[in-house]
Amino acid sequence: MNEHKNALMTNHYSRLLDDLRNRNLFRRCRTVSGPQGPKVTVDGRRVILMCSNNYLGLADHPALAQATSRVALDMGIGAGASRLISGTMELHCELERRLAKFKRAERCVLFNSGYQANVGVISAITGKNDVIYSDELNHASMIDGARLSRAGVRVYPHLDMERLDNMMRTETIEGRKVIITDGVFSMDGDPAPIRELVELKNRYGAQLIVDEAHATGVIGPGGRGLVAQYGLEESVDVVVGTLGKALGSFGAFAVGCTEIVEWLINTARSFVYTTALPPPVVAASLAALDIIEQEPERIEALKWAASYMRERMANEGLNVENGKIPIIPLVVGNAQKALDFASELLEEGVFCQAIRPPSVPEGTSRLRITVMASHTRDHLDRAIDAIAGIARKLGVIAK
Repeated sequence: MNEHKNALMTNHYSRLLDDLRNRNLFRRCRTVSGPQGPKVTVDGRRVILMCSNNYLGLADHPALAQATSRVALDMGIGAGASRLISGTMELHCELERRLAKFKRAERCVLFNSGYQANVGVISAITGKNDVIYSDELNHASMIDGARLSRAGVRVYPHLDMERLDNMMRTETIEGRKVIITDGVFSMDGDPAPIRELVELKNRYGAQLIVDEAHATGVIGPGGRGLVAQYGLEESVDVVVGTLGKALGSFGAFAVGCTEIVEWLINTARSFVYTTALPPPVVAASLAALDIIEQEPERIEALKWAASYMRERMANEGLNVENGKIPIIPLVVGNAQKALDFASELLEEGVFCQAIRPPSVPEGTSRLRITVMASHTRDHLDRAIDAIAGIARKLGVIAK
């Protein structure tokens, strides 16, 4: 009987996997050997890395490694328990203080990943009588947080403030209205209209949650993010950020007023019911903050690289907008073409993954190109030449 059940289960998942393969949506992990630098080893070959979120090049920085090693020797590896049991260590408190100061907020609470932060924050702040207004291209973690909240969810077209205004104006509800949005959208690299969102929040007495995973350490004064760029720190209720992208470490955080953060500590299930971040990882994040504050030229180098990459790609005839955000989408259409593009690019010595549904809408499969402060002009030129050549070969741009 058990063998029969196992066979049925195996056949079920085999059919599902075959369906993914038939639709060119099957995924596998590419193994990178060695540290996450501007060049990495993939399948035994040294290639230029053009798909990492290691924006400031800190993931392999010696200062982070040294801080991690020192704390590992002094304090051990694991925190041993959740934060509300015995897992809160002085390093956690220090990092929360530093991040609150960095983000110009009253309080901060750490989470174990950006996904856990968004799921925990959104589901703790909203409930069944509330309505969430969510940009249609928000990250999956925001979407899942909204689903778990039991609130009503209204999805507005991407960046369409007129439609959002109309939705909020015409709906009467028992509870609260809450707007959730990415700060910089992870697949398109475009920023949210923070000023307009704050205006709508104030107009309808709503709350506003902004995920700055791809903005923290990347844009704004001192890399403090998109909300800080507009000087609206006091107007956004919760800002979520990550430690695993520009800061080169791991984990995430949420900042806001004292009352909201205390509420999250008490009710965000992804905080309450998980073991605290390991002390060496927290030490790496503290070292990353030191570097960001002491070496602002890294952020300027990132802006230059993004601007240079975008301008040169546009000059090659690729459909890329000018700007300084390091996420550069090159939409090619169907999933198979995106896979072919990525495969040929790897052969040319450039590693950039194909992004396909459900990460992006149907018909918009793409290369999600990202630059880092550690990329040299030569790295960028070689990548652009390879991308443009393959784009012409595959008919993405005219020959």
